[in-house]
Amino acid sequence: MTPPAAPPAHAALIATLIERLRAGPSATAVLEAWCAERGLSRAGLVAERLPGPETMATEAQRRRLALPAGETARHRRVRLVCGAHVLSLADNWYVPARLTPAMNHALATTDAPFGRVVHALAPLRRTLAVQAVYDAPAPPAADAPLFTITALLATPDGVPFCAVEEIYLGAALAGPSDETA
Repeated sequence: MTPPAAPPAHAALIATLIERLRAGPSATAVLEAWCAERGLSRAGLVAERLPGPETMATEAQRRRLALPAGETARHRRVRLVCGAHVLSLADNWYVPARLTPAMNHALATTDAPFGRVVHALAPLRRTLAVQAVYDAPAPPAADAPLFTITALLATPDGVPFCAVEEIYLGAALAGPSDETA
């Protein structure tokens, strides 16, 4: 009897990245470690803001954030970039009243990733859903969606402050030989 074929190397990398994101305290921390481990860039992780209108939180997101009537959530859409590699697209709906003024200012005016900005809150990340998107036998293109994650960030005492929707891209699987910048 022939043993089953091993999954392609990219499938194992995707599974590893998903597991690390599920277990990590923030996507920022996981991706920064991932980039360093894969030798992608010494420049670090940057959150490039994407233009467009602010999107209101859905009713489901408002419930997850325990937003009372009249309290608002802000929207921040970014692509997380490590060197020349766009690793993911992220939509963050966060509650400004639950962050410090300095955090709100940084989120509004800098390219710092969300997890780095709110690090002082010691956030706990709870993954609500993971959806596989890419399952082809060939390695994915850099811009191919691999999987999506829906998560919630809360303080250690359980106060939710950010609902997240993330799309991870094939560039997250790159290694140092793929670095062009």
